[in-house]
Amino acid sequence: MILKKIKILRKKFKQYKIDGYIIPKNDEYFSEYAKNDRLKNITGFSGSAGFAVVLKKQNYLFVDGRYTIQAHQQSSKNFKIIEIHKKLPHTIIKNFNLGYDPKLFTSKLLSKYFINNNLVSIDQNLIDQIFRFKEKHTKPFYSLDTKIVGEAYGSKISKVVRFLKNNKADYCFISAPENVAWLLNIRGYDNPNSPIANARLILNKKKELCLIANENNLKNLLLEKKIKKKQILPINSLPQFLDDLKGKNSVSYTHLTLPTKRIVEI
Repeated sequence: MILKKIKILRKKFKQYKIDGYIIPKNDEYFSEYAKNDRLKNITGFSGSAGFAVVLKKQNYLFVDGRYTIQAHQQSSKNFKIIEIHKKLPHTIIKNFNLGYDPKLFTSKLLSKYFINNNLVSIDQNLIDQIFRFKEKHTKPFYSLDTKIVGEAYGSKISKVVRFLKNNKADYCFISAPENVAWLLNIRGYDNPNSPIANARLILNKKKELCLIANENNLKNLLLEKKIKKKQILPINSLPQFLDDLKGKNSVSYTHLTLPTKRIVEI
């Protein structure tokens, strides 16, 4: 079954003019407990960290020392197992056109691991194209009582806004769900082993915020009037929203690839 999937994946290389494809463990929220475990699907490896590179004639699975034995047991039939702390990918994989899903990688990781290759951004994930994952419905986000968390979310927002003003910034883009959960005092059911709510957030110096999340997960927050419907920003609208910030100064707590003219990383 794994070999069949690899063959189907390789057939797509010509269409996208690539020599290989990179598959990480994490999802677009950089959780190791990915709802759609693409790495396991294409390699059989079920560990919580690692990534694979499928080339036209060779396949590699990169893991750390915790998973060496497990990776050999589960994936060595179709993949060469590499301990990443001993050998970085760019020392083995050189001068290839490598496709990747830009939602699943940071620019820092790509430049560190694949510096000797030409990277090709492909918006539609190739693993999703060859395997249909079951859609998992989750329950809406919920708020924690201020007595439990120790500080009201309004107070936290004020602190971030002061930080923006001190840095002469107009907007703050928060990409890490755990930071959004902390700021708004919310939790969710998106991950099997963590109550972190899968969401991103943009906050400006006027304390106006946009929450980037599945609207179905925001029913409770709307009822509580913690947010208004106009403050919900669909993920597909994020690139255009960022383009509309032309000329603005922003502070970013993320390593995602964003328009550098408008982002100041702190």
